[in-house]
Amino acid sequence: MTGGTVAKGYWVSVYPTITDPERLEVYNERAGLAVKAAGGRVLASIGGRVVAHEAGLAERVVLIEFDSFERAVAAYESPAYREALAELPDGFQRDFRIIEGLD
Repeated sequence: MTGGTVAKGYWVSVYPTITDPERLEVYNERAGLAVKAAGGRVLASIGGRVVAHEAGLAERVVLIEFDSFERAVAAYESPAYREALAELPDGFQRDFRIIEGLD
């Protein structure tokens, strides 16, 4: 927190491969409802264009913004999002992080 403002929180997800797109759609629908209920805003999503540099890979990326880091963590821990997570296909892999914004 700087200057009396609350730093935003972000979910950052990178999807290396998607082996079961139909099952992922069920997750996406439920996760979208959970994110919206928690006040999250999707800033970039699967299907958007990606240009990778250096050691980066051109993988699918999702970026979601919350009003605070605490809200981002609470959204992940919410029962609605836990139900969405249960819909991810077996063996599904992603790089998921919750990060705090600079201000």
